[in-house]
Amino acid sequence: MDVFIRAGLVLALTLLCYKIFSPFITMMAWALILAVTMYPGHQALAGRLGGKQGLAATLLVVGGIALIVVPMAVVLGSMGDSVHGTIERVKDNQFAIPAPPARVADLPIIGAKVYGFWSLAHTDMPTVIQRMQPELGELAAKALAMVASIGGTILLFLVSFIIAGIIMAFGASGADAARSILGRLVGSRRGEDFAALATSTIRAVALGVVGVAFIQAMAVGIILILAQIPFAGVLAVIVLVLGIAQVPALLVTVPVIAYIWLSKDYETVPAVVDSVLLVVAGMLDNVLKPLLLGRGVDAPMPVVLIGALGGLAGAGILGMFLGATALSLGYQILMRWVVTDPDVVDLDELEGEPPVVS
Repeated sequence: MDVFIRAGLVLALTLLCYKIFSPFITMMAWALILAVTMYPGHQALAGRLGGKQGLAATLLVVGGIALIVVPMAVVLGSMGDSVHGTIERVKDNQFAIPAPPARVADLPIIGAKVYGFWSLAHTDMPTVIQRMQPELGELAAKALAMVASIGGTILLFLVSFIIAGIIMAFGASGADAARSILGRLVGSRRGEDFAALATSTIRAVALGVVGVAFIQAMAVGIILILAQIPFAGVLAVIVLVLGIAQVPALLVTVPVIAYIWLSKDYETVPAVVDSVLLVVAGMLDNVLKPLLLGRGVDAPMPVVLIGALGGLAGAGILGMFLGATALSLGYQILMRWVVTDPDVVDLDELEGEPPVVS
């Protein structure tokens, strides 16, 4: 009875702590991921500042906000302007649709219907808008809600960035605590190995998947804004989503290049420059990903990538880090169990140090 009472009290305390902390789990998880990712840079900067951990963390957070949040705000602003401008043009009956090519009518099955609807939109846009008014209103509301959601995400990221700076300022004690907790769970020697593996996996996913997708989306977005492409912010967000899902950004940049040349709104030299820049930006992930993904991780790169994609499918962007870390740890535990087969290896010889599987 005493054991049941104590276990019940522990369970009740655990549930209470979870309920209190649950509103901050996402924010703290992102802060921890950012702190783990930036900690090597923080330590290098602190070394140049005479070991001043707090000052180094402050400078890193301010610089990160300037380099990350400001471009995100510019792209978000462009996205909001595009959505708002489109809505206003539709309301003022200034949204013009070009005439459909004759070959559209020759398409099998749907050609006649598409050609008829397209022709009606070209000649009598108010009638089309009136027919589709409920759907357009719902679409506009969803678009504005998406912009607002992205703004909230940027705010959450900003707060997480600041908390990450605080965590980095006390990084040494935090790392010791993490190693102690893992050591208590799996043993002191394995605890250190697993802590190092989890740290390197988080950094690999942050840099090799999210980091590469973010850099590529910002590069494409800035080029689109400078080239005055319509819906530049929306297209940049699509590139970011495609990059996280490991889909080539060329699916966006190639149609944009086609638009530049077919619209006849660009001079030859600017069109060539914009096309070259978009091709380079669209293939940027092919250069950065092999350099960053799986680097320094004591697990094969396919394991990290599969874990990241599986986590993304199950739990969103945060699940990428959880999935990659969990699958890497599981792989390492499995391979340690395999190489310590008592029928093959003398366990007494392995008593001194556990095998390392790479």
